[in-house]
Amino acid sequence: MDERTADLDPQLAALLREGRVAEVPPWHTMSVAGARRVEDEVFSAGEGPAVAETADRHVDGPGGDLPVRVYWPEAPDDGRLPGLVFCHGGGWVLGTLDSADDLCRAFAARVGAVVVSVDYRLAPEHPFPAAVEDAWAAVAWARESAASLGIDPDRLGVAGTSAGGGLAAAVGLRARERNVLLAAQVLCYPILDSGLDTPSYREHADAALLSRADVAWFWEQYLADPADADDPLAAPARAGTLADAPPAVVATAGHDVLRSEGVAYADRLRECGVPTSHHHYPSLAHGFLSLTDEVDRAAAAMREVTAAVRDILE
Repeated sequence: MDERTADLDPQLAALLREGRVAEVPPWHTMSVAGARRVEDEVFSAGEGPAVAETADRHVDGPGGDLPVRVYWPEAPDDGRLPGLVFCHGGGWVLGTLDSADDLCRAFAARVGAVVVSVDYRLAPEHPFPAAVEDAWAAVAWARESAASLGIDPDRLGVAGTSAGGGLAAAVGLRARERNVLLAAQVLCYPILDSGLDTPSYREHADAALLSRADVAWFWEQYLADPADADDPLAAPARAGTLADAPPAVVATAGHDVLRSEGVAYADRLRECGVPTSHHHYPSLAHGFLSLTDEVDRAAAAMREVTAAVRDILE
């Protein structure tokens, strides 16, 4: 797909100048604790659409107790719904169940799916592969608990934004390796490679919401062993082939350092015969699905992406 950018959306440009994200310092200039406080303050503000019910649960994870939050939309007559295990963004370092709450509500309500949001362990305290292992444990739990959750196990997928999109792609690769059929992988402006040297990194190195230096800092926190940068479960773009990966919905933004790797991954999925729906938004920037209340084009993108997920899970 052509990955050229358009002018930055005017509403988004105004939000970056004077909205709630305008005063966010570059992530790499803060301490881990400080960045976590800022992320919680800025991205836990949205309410998202109403859902039928939510419940906080605990999964027996590889590192001990693993919190998850389950969102139920209005159920159809037969009570069986598709499911999505959702991994929040934040560079594997930031993010909570609360900061992803509005996104999970939107996916539950718009897709008509039971969403299981994963509070995976964060780096640097828990470096790779802890987050991948936790995401995989949540998928296994959703499969095992499908009947009690009201999920159709044949329509269970995995989703995520930013670093969570990379985790979703990694889970898709592991599912393929272990002969576990997942119905979808939903990769929203995902982090997929550790190279930091693509056209979009060069064009948008100093982008406001996510810069090249920010992503480099996140990778430094995530990888205790630099050799892990070549592991496809850390950097899914390093996988030798993407054949037989789960069907994909990929969303990318023009003004995003991650644009090129997301576009390339969608193209590779298609080339490997994986059904792939790629939605590219040239005038938007990283994190746009969290800005739907303020940016009309982002709200439209949310409608389009969730409609594509609904179609793939039918």
